[in-house]
Amino acid sequence: MKTVRDIMTPNPTTCTPETPLRDVARMMVDRDCGAIPVLESATSRRPIGTVTDRDIVCRIVAKGEDPARRLVQHCMTTPCVTVPVDGDIAAARDAMCAHRIRRIVAVDENADCVGIVALADLVRETHDAEVIREVSEPKEEPANVREPETV
Repeated sequence: MKTVRDIMTPNPTTCTPETPLRDVARMMVDRDCGAIPVLESATSRRPIGTVTDRDIVCRIVAKGEDPARRLVQHCMTTPCVTVPVDGDIAAARDAMCAHRIRRIVAVDENADCVGIVALADLVRETHDAEVIREVSEPKEEPANVREPETV
């Protein structure tokens, strides 16, 4: 049986909460990726969140803020959802579906970041395209829950 280690991208590029967003955007371009794990500090491998291209656009750019003047801490997603590196691929799939995320950080026995698994990695390995729908579709709300009307 294959594990998370078999399908992950090992040693992903990482950043800290204090990393300027301009630097993170450059990392994404240079590495051709859309998500970067955020570590506690420059001396730690412990993931505390992730920053995605979508985080930057939706939480900074769309609000009219200048990304050149912001840090990762201003738009990162926390907490960081992780999966054990030697865990079953099904556990990664389940966690991605439960949290509706397209990438998950792989951690070792010390809870240190050692890799990242993208939705595409999972689909390529399992041939289970249904996971895309499960991650992407909004969860249904109970019939008695409604958004408040705006007047």
